[in-house]
Amino acid sequence: MHTTDHAEPVLPRRTLGRSDVAVTALGFGAAAIAGLLSPVDEDDAAAALEAAWGVGIRYFDTAPHYGLGLSERRLGAVLRTKPRDTYTVSTKAGRLLEPTEGGGCEGDFGDDLAHGFAVPATHRRQWDFSGDGVRRSLEESLTRLGLDRVDLVLLHDADDHEEQAFREAYPALEELRSQGVVGAIGAGMNQSRMLTRFLTDTDVDAVLCAGRYTLLEQTALGDLLPAAAARGKSVIIGGVFNSGLLADPKPGAMYDYTAAPASLVSRALRMQTVTVQHGVPLRGAALRFPFGHPAVASVLTGACSAAQVRDAAAQMQRTIPDVLWQALRSEGLLPPHVPVPEGA
Repeated sequence: MHTTDHAEPVLPRRTLGRSDVAVTALGFGAAAIAGLLSPVDEDDAAAALEAAWGVGIRYFDTAPHYGLGLSERRLGAVLRTKPRDTYTVSTKAGRLLEPTEGGGCEGDFGDDLAHGFAVPATHRRQWDFSGDGVRRSLEESLTRLGLDRVDLVLLHDADDHEEQAFREAYPALEELRSQGVVGAIGAGMNQSRMLTRFLTDTDVDAVLCAGRYTLLEQTALGDLLPAAAARGKSVIIGGVFNSGLLADPKPGAMYDYTAAPASLVSRALRMQTVTVQHGVPLRGAALRFPFGHPAVASVLTGACSAAQVRDAAAQMQRTIPDVLWQALRSEGLLPPHVPVPEGA
């Protein structure tokens, strides 16, 4: 038994909306350990998860989409060794995994890189936002995780299935919550408009917004975050580094899963110059920035190694002087109306 199993988390927790489900300020986004863009071996994935546990992370987010179920399987293998009432798990619904026909052994299937994951394409994703699809998705996720429950279920990337998601998938989630099968429900997307509709038109507890509230882009401040604050709902922020540009800005860096345009690389490099002048790596400022808004409950870090996890935890503990945010404003790199963490 690891000595960290019974250690108190070093990270603060916040409950999601009016639910009893709590998340740590720094969460673990488990897409990267499933071979996002490049392979990750099982030992490195397990080491990253153990490092997350060791630094006090107690919120873990996954999805069937990530590595065709590999993320859920790897996450469950580690979390099953931990006391179940000490951590929070979220997974997602909207894509069912159907076995690919015609493959004999793993090497016969080709890879899944067209969908972003360096894993064998042993399954295909089938969109399904029906009530039955949501229930089946959760059941299959629990099997892959090897857990008896998850705490939060999010409807995943419903961009092209909006009406079915609201008409069929959401009521199924609400029923699962009322039955006590899950503790909290919501939606996760790379846009803010539809997430705002979930906050205004349904009784979700939280939403996960990826890439739309970062140092580079604050689209969610126009609709999503005010709606969450007005209704006492929570926002989890993913993609805080905008796919990598804010972690290591340079030509060829990724932004929104593709190569960043030169104008954004230049802007990120200017930001880096300012933050370094104040003794803070750009990734440290980017990780802490979302907490300037009171609706933000957690920020996910998508690490694929123990070193990346420990670095993220160190950045969360870093003191960021108020003058850094002021300097970004004075350089025209951060709009004056955007809230920033105070005395962080």
